[in-house]
Amino acid sequence: QVQLIESGGGLVQAGGSLRLSCAASGRPFINYDLGWFRQAPGKEREFVATISRTASNTYYADSVKGRFTISRDNTRNTAYLQMNSVKPEDTAVYYCAARGGGTWYEAPKGSYDYNFWGQGTQVTVSS
Repeated sequence: QVQLIESGGGLVQAGGSLRLSCAASGRPFINYDLGWFRQAPGKEREFVATISRTASNTYYADSVKGRFTISRDNTRNTAYLQMNSVKPEDTAVYYCAARGGGTWYEAPKGSYDYNFWGQGTQVTVSS
């Protein structure tokens, strides 16, 4: 299995930028597709972005498309979520997730697609 630890969350003003990191340990990092999800208080966990094992494919939720960028560095066992032009609606706990054993017929964008989860990092956007 793989263990995931998110970092980089904090307070940022609307229109600003933030970069989240997801550090992995355990099985070789390249074995896993990676995803970012978020959950605001009282709301369901929602998909944000995903990236395939070799970064050949990425997919974004419509709500963040054009503003957020997912990336990974397999030599450092780390995934990233670059958040630009943030909005108050982006306020949530952000989770990194790993998916192993699947095939990219369609971008995995459901929580059920992922096997392992980090503990989350809080992002708060002020107006």
